[in-house]
Amino acid sequence: MQKDPPSVAGEGNRLHADVTRRDGAPSSLAPRRASLAPAFAGWQARVRDSFARQGAMALIGAALADVAPGYCAIALVPRPEVSQQHGYVHAGILATLVDSAGGYAGFTLFPEDSSVLTVEYKLNLLAPAQGERIVAEGFVVKPGRTLAITRGEVHAEQGGQRTLVAIMQQTLMVMRGKTDR
Repeated sequence: MQKDPPSVAGEGNRLHADVTRRDGAPSSLAPRRASLAPAFAGWQARVRDSFARQGAMALIGAALADVAPGYCAIALVPRPEVSQQHGYVHAGILATLVDSAGGYAGFTLFPEDSSVLTVEYKLNLLAPAQGERIVAEGFVVKPGRTLAITRGEVHAEQGGQRTLVAIMQQTLMVMRGKTDR
């Protein structure tokens, strides 16, 4: 049975709107495994606090749209400052968004005394990123004691339609004994 990620969205806020497919259903990759459980009670506050300290996310205007165990969504309203010469959202911005979404998806499951660091990721660009909002979603594929594997999708939203513009696979390091400050 598929579990939909909880919504933390505000009505009418394009940055914080619910993450749904073109047909209005929840994202196809929403967390599906009940076995994905956070390691401690304060996981959600830790993720939100860490995100708030990310200067890169503030610089590009990204917002944490949703977080659940093994899942994270980050949204961005496109503007000229994050575009490339053709007016599409720059691939480097898409990579930054989905890297963070995957990292925070993994971080939701990490022990309290740890932090997260990306070891590697592979990004495939599928279509130009243009629309009212860009949403990067990260999903834990395999949590681990030392390494965690995530995957990600980036969607461009326009007029109630979603277009898949990029996919990612990522390896994260569980940095035990290093808090996220």
